[in-house]
This record gives sequence, structure tokens and C-alpha cells, in this order.
Amino acid sequence: MKEIKSNLSFTEISLLLFEYQYKYNSFYQEFCNHLNRTPGNTTRLLEIPFLPIQFFKSERIYIGDFEPELAFLSSGTGSQKRSSHQVRDTEWYRENSVHLFEAIYGPLNQYIILALLPSYLEQGNSSLIFMVKEFMKRSDHPDNQFYRYEFENLKTDLEKLRSSSRKILLLGVSFALIDFAEKYPMDLEGCIIMETGGMKGRRREWIRSELHDFLKDRFRVSDIHSEYGMAELLSQFYAPSEGTFIMNDRARVFSFDISDPLSPVSRGQNGRCHIIDLANIDSCSFIATDDICRIKTSDTFEILGRLDHSELRGCNLMYQ
Repeated sequence: MKEIKSNLSFTEISLLLFEYQYKYNSFYQEFCNHLNRTPGNTTRLLEIPFLPIQFFKSERIYIGDFEPELAFLSSGTGSQKRSSHQVRDTEWYRENSVHLFEAIYGPLNQYIILALLPSYLEQGNSSLIFMVKEFMKRSDHPDNQFYRYEFENLKTDLEKLRSSSRKILLLGVSFALIDFAEKYPMDLEGCIIMETGGMKGRRREWIRSELHDFLKDRFRVSDIHSEYGMAELLSQFYAPSEGTFIMNDRARVFSFDISDPLSPVSRGQNGRCHIIDLANIDSCSFIATDDICRIKTSDTFEILGRLDHSELRGCNLMYQ
């Protein structure tokens, strides 16, 4: 399926993937049959059934009987069961993630990457850690570094690297960025500060605007960037400013009625975030997440929070 011709539209590719995954993903086929939506009676993009993301915790959501190279696990708190996404081809994930980042931010070899991701490093099997390691490899700079709670070392490194000809990307989970900013406020003008969401029970949940205003003030930058992804997807989204995420050529976001998961809502209305991820070739490309979103334009959206019934999972738990 990776060889689908690029001259096909997103809708055409999605319908082909639906037919393929319906045929070869037995659990997804059962789910679609229950809704009476099959390739035989589904001709429009938003008629394709979106699989609730919770099934990645309990079911086998992948094609055939391949031996996965890796399983990405969702982040979690306490005794919560973590979702598992079986990955057939890690090289496909690497290439896809690099493509999506560089489409917005340019070549990775222009960056020094500092990653403040303590909780993800501690839990293991994180798609985010795997992705950032690949970014560091492509960057190929000796000062690329992961940090847990070595805030003083991070401060020293940032001060040293400010004079570098390369751009600095400081990417961090929200609670750790707040902790670092409280202890070491500093002038990081010209650096890209990117939050990945997630308080993981370490702090109260902050609304995104509150978080961004706090970090902008402490780091003296005009914008805070955001990354939105999850273990159940192989694509990511980025927001260079004000929490407005940009859709891409591999994944699109749609808003559906919270009480009626088969009915899309109009642009500008809040709804459940449904995602089509064309990169999820070997699992399921049509995911109903537990996030609430608002579609702003044909290619931008906001993440507004979580559905009330959802377990707190650690990623993107902020509310606006």
C-alpha cells in the first residue's frame, strides 16, 4: 500500500485503505459490520467508520500475522492499561515523521535538539522518544541531548549553544517545561520551544493559553510551538503558533458530534477528534480519539481537551 500513486487524492487513497483494512484487519471488519458500513456501501470519506482508540488497549489492531519490529505503548499514569500499536516497519515511521517535521520546519540538519522528556524516557516504548532519536540522528550534532531532571545542565547547555549557527529546538513535556522555567527563567529568543502536552498527574491541568503565556514570559519568546501525536498514530501534527495545528498530506483531522460518533459537525464547532492517518497502513487508519477539537480552516485545527469519560493518559490533556 505504500506504493499508492501520489496523483490520487487524499479521499481516493483513504477509500482504498478502507477497503484494504476492512478486508485484512479482522477486528476492524467486525466493527464495521456492526455499523453496517462496508466498502460495498461506503463511497464518501466521512462515511468510513472511525475505530474508537480504546480498542488499542484490548484488541489486536493490525493486518495479518506479521512479526512487528516494535510495539509503541501509550503513556499512562498509575495502573492504567497502556495502548499498544504494533509497528511492522520502523523505517516507514522514521521517514514519515521526518517528512512531516521538515515540511514545516525545514531540514533537521539545521537544528540542535534538546529534549526534556523525563516521563517518556522512564516509561519506555514511546513513539515520541523513538521519533526524537531519529531527529537527533538526522541532525547529527554532538550537542543533541535528552534530559530527565538535569535542569542545571540544560540551562548551561542552552547558554552555551545560543551562539551556535544552528537553530535550537527545545522540545519538552509540559510539566517539565514548567518546572524548568520556574527554576531557570532565561532569554531564549530565537529558540524554538515546543511543548508536547502532558501534565501526567504532576500538576493541575493548565489551559493551553495559560501554559503558553507562562512559557513565553519566562523564556522571553514570542511563540510557543506544539506537537500533537500519540502511540496509536504514525503521523504527527505541529502548531507553530497559538496552538493552531496544521494538517498535512499524510493525516487529516475531522470533528464529530460527541454524542453521535457517526455525525460530523460543522467547521468551528467543538466535537470529538477523528483522525485519518494514511501512515497507519498496517493497523487502522481511521481513529476516533478521546480528544475534543475544533476545525478552524480547511487545513488547521485546535485541540481543546479530553472527553469527560476518558482516562487521563498523559498526552495532550490541556484544556482551553
